[in-house]
Amino acid sequence: MKFEHLIEVNDLANPLQFRLTRDALWFGLLYRAEDARPFLPGLDACVILQRTDTVLTRELRFGSAVIHDEVTLCPQSWIRFESRATEQHAGGRLTISIEEPQVDALFLRFSYVTTLPEGAGSEDGQYADFVRSAYHASDLDTVQVIRRLAENGRPH
Repeated sequence: MKFEHLIEVNDLANPLQFRLTRDALWFGLLYRAEDARPFLPGLDACVILQRTDTVLTRELRFGSAVIHDEVTLCPQSWIRFESRATEQHAGGRLTISIEEPQVDALFLRFSYVTTLPEGAGSEDGQYADFVRSAYHASDLDTVQVIRRLAENGRPH
């Protein structure tokens, strides 16, 4: 299953909304890579196993389920999370890209590639629709967590 969606970060028409800078948005994405617990309900631990300037290898623990993934960074531009399919996890890839069509008009594009079948009109298709909806809700939450980090005085 492949799909993507765009989430508006700053609503330029709302002068009361706290505006995130690109730096604050990037900081939030890095925070998600370093410690995904505030972003993923049910995550018990996020352990960095290896690190380079642009790649993190992590172990994510959800109770007895353990997922290993690799996070690739393109600073100030995009971040990619990749995991292989296992008996406990479907595997897949999520790329989150920062888009800024005009100054302060920040968006995050979430692009998913999973091993789940699409099967329109079938039980698989209904499951795929559920997964897309759940991912979209999680991605909206991601923006809210990043916003809270910035509003609470994290570097931006």
